[in-house]
Amino acid sequence: MENDRRGSLGLSQVKTFIIKGELRKRGEAHPFRKELRALKKEDAIVQLYADMGSRHKAKRFEVNIIGIEEAQVQDQAKPEGGP
Repeated sequence: MENDRRGSLGLSQVKTFIIKGELRKRGEAHPFRKELRALKKEDAIVQLYADMGSRHKAKRFEVNIIGIEEAQVQDQAKPEGGP
């Protein structure tokens, strides 16, 4: 039964979202562009806030999202940390 629920979500529904915005710290705006994999746009935004808070100790009000779009297959870059 558990396999049935996981099978209905499937990995084919996972999308890559490109989020552009700026991080405001110490009175400065630092632009960013982030690629995140998620099922829905809302999940990608939550993941972005968690990542920015973890890496930069940023609060949600310090992260300004300018735009979010679903990446096409050819738009997807190499994963971070690659050569």
